[in-house]
Amino acid sequence: MFQLFLRARAHNLLSLRRGEERFKARSAERDAETDHTRIGSIMTAIDAAIEQAEKEQTGLNRRVDDALARASVTFGNGTDEYLEREALDNYHQDLFAADISNGQRRLKELASTISHLKFVKAAMLTRFPDFRSQQLSS
Repeated sequence: MFQLFLRARAHNLLSLRRGEERFKARSAERDAETDHTRIGSIMTAIDAAIEQAEKEQTGLNRRVDDALARASVTFGNGTDEYLEREALDNYHQDLFAADISNGQRRLKELASTISHLKFVKAAMLTRFPDFRSQQLSS
């Protein structure tokens, strides 16, 4: 270990005599800019994920509402409709029920995902408060 220390000191001494520059750190402004770029890319990804999930949720919600409306039309309005319903109508009712069930399941998943992503965004903004102030001033 001591030999490594001596070797490093000797290297530093020889490089100074040859006129080589010493180690220099980057400026604080450049470090801040690099950090801001890193955080910015993460925030951009989170915002894009939230936006895509919300668009999917909006479209799926519209399709589920449409399936509910179409299913209600095939139900009929008689009190004993379910007893006398034709087989084709039963088949369509089963299809609508499956579509509606899958759509509602996915809507619940999307709502959960969106809330989790918003939590991650809020956590990022609390961990990096300078990013918010720089983002607002840009």
